[in-house]
Amino acid sequence: MTPHNNAKKGDIAKTVLMPGDPLRAKFIAETYLENPVCFNTVRNMLGYTGTFEGRPVSVMGSGMGMPSMGIYSYELYHFYDVESIIRIGSAGGIADGVRLRDVVIGMGACTDSNYAAQYRLPGTFAPTADFGLLEKAVSLARERNVPYRVGNLLSSDLFYGDYADSLRDWKKMGVLAVEMEAAALYMNAARCGKKALAIATVSDLPLTGEGTTAEERQTTFTQMMEIALRLA
Repeated sequence: MTPHNNAKKGDIAKTVLMPGDPLRAKFIAETYLENPVCFNTVRNMLGYTGTFEGRPVSVMGSGMGMPSMGIYSYELYHFYDVESIIRIGSAGGIADGVRLRDVVIGMGACTDSNYAAQYRLPGTFAPTADFGLLEKAVSLARERNVPYRVGNLLSSDLFYGDYADSLRDWKKMGVLAVEMEAAALYMNAARCGKKALAIATVSDLPLTGEGTTAEERQTTFTQMMEIALRLA
């Protein structure tokens, strides 16, 4: 066990789906998994293991922001022998043509965070997804006629930023959507030689003011959930 997870070795599958919201993890477990068992309740960061189409899979909340994702994904990779983590979250669409409820698959993750400083690199690290997971997710989205985009996410440390035009600056570099966790996940995976992918559903369009409700984000973003479950 760790300070943040009371699971024992063997309680967690090799593939873990990680929504930010632990209640979304509960929803996925109760909706999609056969015989789900709760393995973690520490800090109410709920985690469950069950089977989907005969394959073991776990789902666990990550919390909000890169520090929280950094803790939970690090522990899963290092202490629980997890091989793949698939973030399934919400994001704010910022690129032209990105619409509410589109699925955005993060090929890379830009960031305004200093998370990479810990690695003491002589340059700027580019956090990227595992290509095998990315390729399979794109194939599944096509097969299921899910509207999707592939490209760069922005993992921001700020939800309420002081510079009003920051998202327009990222938009001009082709960034598709903004969220708060993918870059830390991709860096943790790279550092320990594991796999990661971030899939997000567009919950709002911050540059236009359109959006969905908190309840809709928790229970209706099922297309990305069903894609991620089939990556296990």
